[in-house]
Amino acid sequence: MVVRTGAQRLAEDPGLVPDGRLGLITNFTGVLPDLTPTSVALRAAGLPLTALFGPEHGLRGTAQAGESEGEGVDPDTGLPVFDTYRRKGRELDDLFSGVDVLLFDIQDIGTRFYTYIWTMYDCQQSAARLGMPFVVLDRPNPLGGLRVEGPLLQPGFESFVGRAPIPLRHGLTVGELALQLGTATVVEAEGWSRTSTGTGLPWVPPSPNMPTPETALVYPGTGLFEGTNLSEGRGTTRPFETIGAPYVDDRLVPALRACELPGVIFRRTWFEPVFHKYAGQPLSGVQLHVVDRDAFEPVRTALTMLRVLKELYPDDFGLLPSLDKLWGSDSLRRALEAGDDPVELLPAATTPADWVRDGVLLYEGTAR
Repeated sequence: MVVRTGAQRLAEDPGLVPDGRLGLITNFTGVLPDLTPTSVALRAAGLPLTALFGPEHGLRGTAQAGESEGEGVDPDTGLPVFDTYRRKGRELDDLFSGVDVLLFDIQDIGTRFYTYIWTMYDCQQSAARLGMPFVVLDRPNPLGGLRVEGPLLQPGFESFVGRAPIPLRHGLTVGELALQLGTATVVEAEGWSRTSTGTGLPWVPPSPNMPTPETALVYPGTGLFEGTNLSEGRGTTRPFETIGAPYVDDRLVPALRACELPGVIFRRTWFEPVFHKYAGQPLSGVQLHVVDRDAFEPVRTALTMLRVLKELYPDDFGLLPSLDKLWGSDSLRRALEAGDDPVELLPAATTPADWVRDGVLLYEGTAR
């Protein structure tokens, strides 16, 4: 599979975007297939790029979750760098006053509570208020384009880990999401289809705790553990694949294996996070080993894990207020508190075509 990203296509054909001063919303994942930064490639192609705008984790990716790098000058291009992460609404409008067209080029990982798509959404809304063209330089979804998991976000639970009603695992590219969420022009990625496995591109870790494609695959499910008192593996080399707490014992793995979840094997593990929850404390837990990517269902798997943990450790297992925002409603919290099986919360929608409006699906491949 040879993939030409929207950024590569624009660098080869500058006429794909409207005339005017260009602002690029990007970070370290915004690279061409040969790993040349998009900003450098667009400047070399003669495009009038005038400013860069960074998301959570910053333009270079040095900041941890919930942080950004601030503002300054990009050493590769000499362009000013502005921080979008701490701004919203009219603050973004003011930030974009020096450009005529906004471009977006950041690698998403296909999960609703990963914040880059909401940076895109906020900037897209700002562009609409300003009457400015918004252009997405599209990239493949590393989870593929055939599967959807989890409920739509419900009204009243909007946050920066979910601004609009999309599923946990949404099955769209960022370009398709932009078309679903508002007005945009998409420079499509060529060579990728809904049936593709992987992206066909070098893996650039899109945030400090997303080191591998395997991390991205489990994240739509195990990211929910951020809303519990278990470590989700931050501060280890296998975040989101490793789950544990001081109270977990040798009962957990046999109980999970007895559930016979497809595509995954559970292994008992011990670890000591160097930061975040339980930093410096030895923990017992479980590592997920995905053995069949096509069969594996990350959200169903995580919901089953949560149920089993609640049953095994009723006096120790705890939920955090952030769970409602991650899930997109309070239904998961209420189900766990009541002792119900949260798997019953999963909706019938299983493909992108089940929830998106007509005209959004840009890429070939069976979506039903």
